[in-house]
Amino acid sequence: MTLASWREARALARTLAGPVGVDTVPLALGAGRVLAADVCSRTLVPGFDTAAMDGYAVAGAGPWRVTGRVLAGATNPGVVTPGTAVEIATGAPVPDGAEAVVPYEDVRVDGGLVDAPPPRKAHIRRAGEDLRPGDVLATAGRDVTPPLLGLLAQGGTDSLPVRRRPAVRLVVTGDEVVDVGLPGAGQVRDALGPLVVALTEQAGASTPELVPVPDDRDRLRAAVAAAGPDVVVVTGSSSVGRADHLHAVLADLGATLHVDGVACRPGHPQLLAGLPDGGWVIGLPGNPFAGLVGCLTLLRPLLDGLLGRAEAPAVRFPLRGGSPPPGTVTRLLPVRVRDGAAVPVSDAGPARLRAAADADGVAVLEPGWEPDQPVEFLRF
Repeated sequence: MTLASWREARALARTLAGPVGVDTVPLALGAGRVLAADVCSRTLVPGFDTAAMDGYAVAGAGPWRVTGRVLAGATNPGVVTPGTAVEIATGAPVPDGAEAVVPYEDVRVDGGLVDAPPPRKAHIRRAGEDLRPGDVLATAGRDVTPPLLGLLAQGGTDSLPVRRRPAVRLVVTGDEVVDVGLPGAGQVRDALGPLVVALTEQAGASTPELVPVPDDRDRLRAAVAAAGPDVVVVTGSSSVGRADHLHAVLADLGATLHVDGVACRPGHPQLLAGLPDGGWVIGLPGNPFAGLVGCLTLLRPLLDGLLGRAEAPAVRFPLRGGSPPPGTVTRLLPVRVRDGAAVPVSDAGPARLRAAADADGVAVLEPGWEPDQPVEFLRF
């Protein structure tokens, strides 16, 4: 099979999978989820004319005789008539007849009278000037952020329709891989497992089920075929070595290979397959940085598709510090973002994570890129 271009592979991973089902969650539990439907305001905001400053609600020209006080939460703010004023707190309902709220710092107080120059601003927020019933507050596919939660609360939302978190099984292969302690002779610590778990949770999926598997075809087939997850991620078995059994397992299971290798560096031996039952399998290279590139190329876009997440516009920066042209394949380069530019982090390699750990994300240098052109930036 011909290697897919990096951009083709990434687009395919995003569009192949349709969105998963819908959960309804309390507003307080919505942060980090992805909206499954538009959410509209159910009320006026403000719900009444309200003071935007601490001071005096006045009518007519000054000086004004102070006739009372209104605090936030008042249910009967009363009336002001020309020549009178009511002391008022920020957020309190404005009395009928008030033309402006004069801030404390602008007034002179003399006994029961206050005076000030003619107000330059009304300092009154009118009912419904922020939100009205039916106003769309957020559209389907949007990530629920803390500020958005606050807006939705203002608009009277109590519960949210959100996409179910995709279920993920992470199959870590390799006779030599250990997940705790110091590796012994011939062993290595599993670096991809924690990385994939964190990236998967960050993307909005459930915490993956972790299944360590030795280099055994039957054990790998059982781990991939077991029912439950929407996505099975397999690390370290996507190439063509003697211990790499994923291709054979997928053939045994009747899977459809959609991506079998990507024209990128590092990370070309990555794959995306569809299982007959509708599940998805992603194969990642075993080298840690190459596996991270596979996550950015296939796993994160696939999860975005399953979550129905709206596609964000590409972020581009000039590349400062120089890099050789990528040649005929896409090159993914760890970079820091400094003063509006992407700056390469030294000592990057397929098996090394130090550069990626010190970086903000990767710069995407596609075939044909020239040093004077901006690069797309993918944040970790």
